[in-house]
Amino acid sequence: MRKTWLIFSQAVTVAVAVLFVVATLKPDWLQHRSASGLPTALTVNNAVQPVSLGTTPAPNSYAAAARRATPAVVSITASKAPTRNPHNSDPWFQFFFGDRARQLQEELQIGLGSGVIVSPDGYLLTNNHVIEGADEVEVQLTDGRRARAKIVGTDPETDVAVLRIALDKLPAIAFGNADALQVGDVVLAIGNPFGVGQTVTSGIVSALGRNQLGINTFENFIQTDAAINPGNSGGALVDGRAELIGINTAIYSETGGYQGIGFAVPSNLARKVVDDLMKFGEVRRGSIGYVRVEKVSPELAQEAGAPNTNGALVSRMMRDSEVYDAGLRPGDIIVAFNGQPVNDPSHFSRLVLDAKIGTTATVTVLRDGRKVEFKLPIVSTSSRTRR
Repeated sequence: MRKTWLIFSQAVTVAVAVLFVVATLKPDWLQHRSASGLPTALTVNNAVQPVSLGTTPAPNSYAAAARRATPAVVSITASKAPTRNPHNSDPWFQFFFGDRARQLQEELQIGLGSGVIVSPDGYLLTNNHVIEGADEVEVQLTDGRRARAKIVGTDPETDVAVLRIALDKLPAIAFGNADALQVGDVVLAIGNPFGVGQTVTSGIVSALGRNQLGINTFENFIQTDAAINPGNSGGALVDGRAELIGINTAIYSETGGYQGIGFAVPSNLARKVVDDLMKFGEVRRGSIGYVRVEKVSPELAQEAGAPNTNGALVSRMMRDSEVYDAGLRPGDIIVAFNGQPVNDPSHFSRLVLDAKIGTTATVTVLRDGRKVEFKLPIVSTSSRTRR
């Protein structure tokens, strides 16, 4: 028995030694192979070591979404004829500046940006500041086709513009629901930064409902850390399904370049601009008349018996207006609009703007520690810039 155990121990020792030599000098001999003969993952120290399988897509790849969305994103070149300098005819001006003065007069002002085709009929979205003041707008598709674009209409208050090009077989992107976005959702930004050509960058939704940035009159931005640079303006912000959830509009930067904070107009807001411009030739928004609202301070909330500082404080209004006649008064804290809780003054303004014109809204206010409801008519306030 002792002799048998000794032989077994020596055999195991030799086998371990051989395995060690093979693992050191010829590790591929130990690699598992699938039925097809291709190597699979080899587990070492409880960690899975991936083995390249050639063209197999990498995990968590957004290549499919990028392929679907990029054909609908275009490059935009907006050109503006130079303004004539009144001093050009001045002999002294010509003496000091000479040919350079004539050269400056002849140079076109050219701006670069991006756009998104949203209809097979040739309608596309971009930012108003991309084409503002332009005498000619040219669009280039990813397939190399070029076309001069007609400016259908613009809405400077949201920095959205609608263009149209006369080409066939146009790839159009599908609208997504920006209201369903959550902080942390993955997004792709597609555009033409610095004119280098179409570029796709990825990131996440960093924040929602950003406002009071001083960029637009009506602000409800999606904030993202996907790289957005000059030339990306008007391009697409898409989700993992390649659906349009925003129009890239601006960045926060102290250098003029990307610093991790970009802003996009939500697709739901941009879609309303498109629909209104195409249907009415103007953008129609809801209004309850002149009512100035402010943020609720902690002191005022405590005095009014409010549980928190949510809501919008009515600070100013016009006497003998429909709102005044309905019963609303300065000092009221608006806490709900059509049953939806009001977070702050900006949120209240957005709810009013999105309300259906011609309907009657129910406004709930907090007054003297109790809730009171009022019925207010929604009227139209419109903005229009057409070409």
